[in-house]
Amino acid sequence: MTSESVQPMSGPSRRTVVAAVGAAGLTVALTACGSDDKASDPSTEQGGAGAGGAALAKTADIPEGSGKIFKDEKVVVSQPAAGDYKAFSTICTHQKCPMVDLKDDIISCACHGSQFSVLDGSVKKGPAVEPLEAKQISVKGDSITLA
Repeated sequence: MTSESVQPMSGPSRRTVVAAVGAAGLTVALTACGSDDKASDPSTEQGGAGAGGAALAKTADIPEGSGKIFKDEKVVVSQPAAGDYKAFSTICTHQKCPMVDLKDDIISCACHGSQFSVLDGSVKKGPAVEPLEAKQISVKGDSITLA
């Protein structure tokens, strides 16, 4: 018998492999989230404000005392009083769920039941405690665009 010792296989340790796989997964997840946000925000907010972006709605499309949801833009436009238009994010301030349920002047979150007024963005029913984020719009003639 010889006095040679058996050498372990060379290569990355199990810890290194697990860490690398975890980091790769995190990178993919963050890239997916980041690219989705970046892809939607400039096209809706900056694109609408840019060189004559497409109209979001006609003023006649927004009922007085209520509003209309624009799902792709993640915004609700309301008309609290005749000729007065406001816009708010349709992302719930509780846990960031998108909201698409609008009845009268209340927009509701299907995730946890929060309710908000589309007329002023205020919380009408929790668990959310923060009002909806206001969005800037521009009304020119009968056309409403995101500003």
